Amino acid sequence: MVNPPWDQRIARVLVKPLVKSPVTPNQLTIVTLVMALVGAGLLAEGSAAYANWGAGMFVLARFLDHFDGELARQKGMTSRLGYYLDYLSGALSYGALFICIGIGLRESALGPWAITLGLVGTASAILSMVVNLDIDKYLKPDAGKDAVGYPGFAGFELEDGIYLLALITWLGFLMPFFVLAGIGSAVYCLWTCWSLFRLKRG
Repeated sequence: MVNPPWDQRIARVLVKPLVKSPVTPNQLTIVTLVMALVGAGLLAEGSAAYANWGAGMFVLARFLDHFDGELARQKGMTSRLGYYLDYLSGALSYGALFICIGIGLRESALGPWAITLGLVGTASAILSMVVNLDIDKYLKPDAGKDAVGYPGFAGFELEDGIYLLALITWLGFLMPFFVLAGIGSAVYCLWTCWSLFRLKRG
């Protein structure tokens, strides 16, 4: 990647101590996935205290998600398994986040719509993963080793908006964030589907 986003540049530096260790990129992927799932699970509990801890853990997990790819590149261990595992980890993380926030907000003003919106977000995250895998195959001749990535600008990617989750949750604005993120996930999913459709037509 010629101009990687800022979080990936930071990860590139921070992961260096692991280059000569026995830690593998796929092990890092599994650890970050477990962290993300635990964080999402805390958000499902429904209380502000659990939500705060859950949001913080989820954001940390999503930042650490950049470490596996950087470690793979620096160790020369890029693989097809790691490529698919990273995609699956991201989809499961975001899918769990949406449904767990929905469960946690079921007693809020959203009522049962919280669960519905959570399911929409989860479905969008999983479908986007499948579509992005196809897009990678069209855009990269060596697809199966490195992902194309998200739309970005000035060193920030669309996905980086998740870093705001912790602050927004701590400030008590999780519900409006959830509504906007649920709608945004559906829009992003439609955009990826449209992008794939255009590639196949071209």
